[in-house]
Amino acid sequence: MATGGFSSKGPARVRELLERHVESGFVPGAVAVLGRHGEVHVEAAGTLAFEGAGSGTPMAADTICRTASMTKPLVAACAMTLVDDGTLRLDDPVDDLLPELADMTVLADLHGPLDDTVPAERPITLRDLLAYTCGTGMFPTKPGRVPIVDAVNALDYSSPDAFMRGMGSLPLAYQPGERWMYDTASNVVGVLIARATGMSFGDAFRERLCDPLGMKDTAFSVPGADIARFATAYQRDNAATGEPVVDDGPDGRWSRPPKFESGGGGLVSTAQDYFAFASALLAGGSHDGRQVLSPSSVALMTSDQLTSEQKAVSGFWPGFFSGMGWGFGMSVLTAPSGLGLSAGSYGWSGFYGTAWYNDPARDLAAVFFMQRGHTGDQRLPIWHDFWPAVYEAIDD
Repeated sequence: MATGGFSSKGPARVRELLERHVESGFVPGAVAVLGRHGEVHVEAAGTLAFEGAGSGTPMAADTICRTASMTKPLVAACAMTLVDDGTLRLDDPVDDLLPELADMTVLADLHGPLDDTVPAERPITLRDLLAYTCGTGMFPTKPGRVPIVDAVNALDYSSPDAFMRGMGSLPLAYQPGERWMYDTASNVVGVLIARATGMSFGDAFRERLCDPLGMKDTAFSVPGADIARFATAYQRDNAATGEPVVDDGPDGRWSRPPKFESGGGGLVSTAQDYFAFASALLAGGSHDGRQVLSPSSVALMTSDQLTSEQKAVSGFWPGFFSGMGWGFGMSVLTAPSGLGLSAGSYGWSGFYGTAWYNDPARDLAAVFFMQRGHTGDQRLPIWHDFWPAVYEAIDD
């Protein structure tokens, strides 16, 4: 194994930070996997749970965690394998496989009634879905105020077909290509992959991405034999008793295959699995001598796909796209982050405190996994500790 990626004591600083957050009671355990120039470090602290069986199991690189929105880059990569083999084309309409999205209408007024619409100016393409410019998605507006927001929130996820029927019955919020809207498009991509391959989304995902990358623990549920490695998730705030509130237990939703395999946030994974994906992207789509993704697909996924006009009217808050763009299923930094990440770095985070970024300029991949709600937000102080520590560990 090559050396020279990190200083002799650098990764220990990352471990110390993990230990500090565990000792504070913020999370029961956390793990980081760092890689640079072929040198890989796993730093872990704590256990899988505050109480119960998991409290005696150390957090590790093979601990299974909910990835939430870090599902999105993986789904985009799976879709790009279909572009690589010619099954799908980025700029072709998706109507043939998703007829529910043919001849869409668009709201005349975002805040108006659902039947006040105009025709869509063009069909939705795979590029629109991957870049989140298909015209619908998550709204930064509270429910109960805008009809389209309530209608999208009420979509039926009991099956892929039911979901698509619901999508097709609603107007788009904006014209295709007009602006970026988060989340929903990844669920549509999952259905598209299933229909394009004639397999379930989960089976296609495993065959096309997980198996070639050796991601054996990345799936839409946790087999019974592996439940002992499944970390407990906690909500953001503590209960009135002072104890963390458990989001779901080992007999919860993740213990069995879901009716709808969510491309927007339905995967579980491990830090070592996700690091395999991250490393493959840094290597131009190659893993263990096998080309899983073409270099051109990796380049598209990891480069900014949004125009300045799209950014100006998009985002969850003013300035959301300041210094940041969007590739396929992931953010792309267009300016240095201020926390060490270089311009051109790409990655994303998840609701429960998972986060990943690659920095090609530094040949760096870094993956963090923990399980407390709302902690993936990169504006939180915890990340202002973690990322500088990662860069302080680099040995140049």
